[in-house]
Amino acid sequence: MLPSWAIYAAIAAVFILLAIGITKKLGPEWTWVNRKIIHFSIVPAVLMFYYGLIPDKVFSAAAFIFGVFQLWPHLKKREFSWYQIEHNYGEVFFAFSASVIPLILPKEYATALLLAMAISDGVTGIIRHFYFKRHGFNVKLRKHWTGSLGYLATALAIAFLLLDAGAMGKIGWAVILTLAEYQGWLDDNLAVPLVGSLLFLLY
Repeated sequence: MLPSWAIYAAIAAVFILLAIGITKKLGPEWTWVNRKIIHFSIVPAVLMFYYGLIPDKVFSAAAFIFGVFQLWPHLKKREFSWYQIEHNYGEVFFAFSASVIPLILPKEYATALLLAMAISDGVTGIIRHFYFKRHGFNVKLRKHWTGSLGYLATALAIAFLLLDAGAMGKIGWAVILTLAEYQGWLDDNLAVPLVGSLLFLLY
């Protein structure tokens, strides 16, 4: 008989695989939205981790395997065109970062950071996509305050729900993660988990 965590891990994997299948049907013209839909699809896995249904080591191993699965097409120069972009390893960084966070941070804080990576990043990317699509700019290369506002709003909600800190500490956490996502020197899928992990020292 399968252990219960294996059943929950399989259910979580189904959400991610369904998202990949759905986005494939949307096609490459929706690449940047597709990437964010896949971000959202890890939320069930994160919640199952939070409620103890998926152990931290299982979550970590699954995220690592998913990272390797996404890295391989890049290495072979045969990217999944509907959500992967040549020379852009953001989705790989996302998966590898998600594999480390549960192992180095307490469950509540790790959950908050993982949800910010999944939900806040997803929201900001979709807002920016439609903003620039409407205004005729290249959505692949630009960030905008409209998306950052979406990031901040969702990060604030996550902070107030999950962080063990005062109101100013929660606001500060959300603001700093928003700035980490917005900066252009380091891929935000590395910058946000790195900055978020360092911020734990203050919480």
